[in-house]
Amino acid sequence: MDYRRVIGIGETVLDILFKNDQPQKAVPGGSAFNSIVSLGRAGVPCAMVTEVGGDHIGDMICRYLRKNGVSDDFVHRHSGTKSHITLAFLDEHNDAQYIFYKDHASAALDGELPHIQASDIVLFGSFFAINPAIRPAVRAMLQEAHKMGAWLYYDINFRKTHIADIPHVMENIEENMRLANIVRGSMEDFEYLYNLTNADAIYERVHPFCPNLILTDGARAIRVYSPEGCETYSVSPIETVSTVGAGDNFNAGYIYAKLKGIGDSAARIAMAQRWSQDVCQQLGNNISDALVAQLK
Repeated sequence: MDYRRVIGIGETVLDILFKNDQPQKAVPGGSAFNSIVSLGRAGVPCAMVTEVGGDHIGDMICRYLRKNGVSDDFVHRHSGTKSHITLAFLDEHNDAQYIFYKDHASAALDGELPHIQASDIVLFGSFFAINPAIRPAVRAMLQEAHKMGAWLYYDINFRKTHIADIPHVMENIEENMRLANIVRGSMEDFEYLYNLTNADAIYERVHPFCPNLILTDGARAIRVYSPEGCETYSVSPIETVSTVGAGDNFNAGYIYAKLKGIGDSAARIAMAQRWSQDVCQQLGNNISDALVAQLK
């Protein structure tokens, strides 16, 4: 099948990056947002379903999407509300510790939503995809996508700050897995959700909902589970500038490989790692101009 566009469903924030307690850069971000912007930079037709405030930051975010070739037709603007902000503090290893300034309860998807077709790829995840405040709208989009035969990629990306919400959102998480063609999660995600630290045990838990799982573990090996078994791929060590957006661009690289007709699992993971490592070697959330030029 020739896929015609990628639709991202997720929250959007302004990321402010700090090093040695000093601000270094401010750039629009968010998990699905980072993936979609990188895909847009690579020339892939994309649209983003999200919500932002009716403020200057919201204006910045919409301009940033359009500048990078992503449609902002489904960005829901809310007059009188403030856009979300995230502070990312880089440690001595250039890993980020986050402080979030956002109000999930005030989120709303009350405008136009995309009509998803079989030729679409849908990327969704993080708390946005399970937030009870907008679950009816998100569920309707995902169910339509599943019914139409679109290809759905679910990145769990569950934050420690939401552990107290697990009893209220677990049903949504598992419904998302059931609707997805492939689930991507980290060892950390599943330790938070199921108190599991064994990869095979995690797959046994996920398999009834979705038989295809990509399990990442930071700089350690990547496991790809399918009904045919498990394949393991090592992660090449690199010097990092920032790990912000690493997982998001892993997702984008994997989807890009699929769009290019790459069916081999090893080649898809290699492309995903290439995108992820490119982002880690700069201070920003998206793939570099140099990688974009190589892809073209």
